[in-house]
Amino acid sequence: MQTHIARISPPRARGRVSLSSKQVNGRTVLSDLHQSGAFKVVFPRSDDWLRPILLNTSGGVTGGDRFALDVHVAADTQISLTTQAAERAYRAQPGEVGHIRTTAKVFGKGCLHWLPQELILYNGCALDRRLRIDLSAKARLLMVEPVVFGRAAMGEILTEGHFHDRIEVTRAGQPLYRDALRLEGDIAAKLARVGTAQGAAAMASGLYVASNAEAVLDAVRQHLGDLGGASLLQPDVLALRLIAPDSHILRQHLLPVLDLLSQSTLPISWRL
Repeated sequence: MQTHIARISPPRARGRVSLSSKQVNGRTVLSDLHQSGAFKVVFPRSDDWLRPILLNTSGGVTGGDRFALDVHVAADTQISLTTQAAERAYRAQPGEVGHIRTTAKVFGKGCLHWLPQELILYNGCALDRRLRIDLSAKARLLMVEPVVFGRAAMGEILTEGHFHDRIEVTRAGQPLYRDALRLEGDIAAKLARVGTAQGAAAMASGLYVASNAEAVLDAVRQHLGDLGGASLLQPDVLALRLIAPDSHILRQHLLPVLDLLSQSTLPISWRL
């Protein structure tokens, strides 16, 4: 007599947030909001900016999960968007991949600060993440995407995993910035290569689109030190990359840069 044991897949998390802004008496306020599933957003009291904070109530992302965020920044409005805490990509079942999709459109002279906290990858994770931002000709942007490849303080090493990441930014319909990362298998071994990350376990990519980009370039380079670099793609477009041994050192160098580029308006959740 044969006994068959059925494989029971864990429940898959789903979540979607869609929000848009408008201007009322010189202040940016919420125009429209839809949220569903395990993806939520809260709005702390703020100044003339709209400062949403994203929450993943499922506790992280694993294989089969799907999350989506759509943001519309109206002309002459300002949105600074962050996350409540670091996002976590946990071990996935074989053949299952989690998906995160973020799209943002900034109209007129609108301004978007896309400032999520770190994405922490756990051993055995499987995640496909994409970010697309469409800017108008006069829109402004501050964008950062920090990633941590295992928690160094816990002795975690990513000997297996699947991480595909793609960032696309356009301006007036034309490509402005593209970045892609594809890591599979023994991620720690790949990061240890001299031509990849020289053993770094944390990194951040950033983009700053504003009229003073060239004026702040030298200050950004000083804050990054020997762990990163910054350059101008155009007179008003600054791109940066930072790699570090762990998340703590990454923040030590990244926070002063974000304070400078956000004019000391970094979301409070980054300080906690």
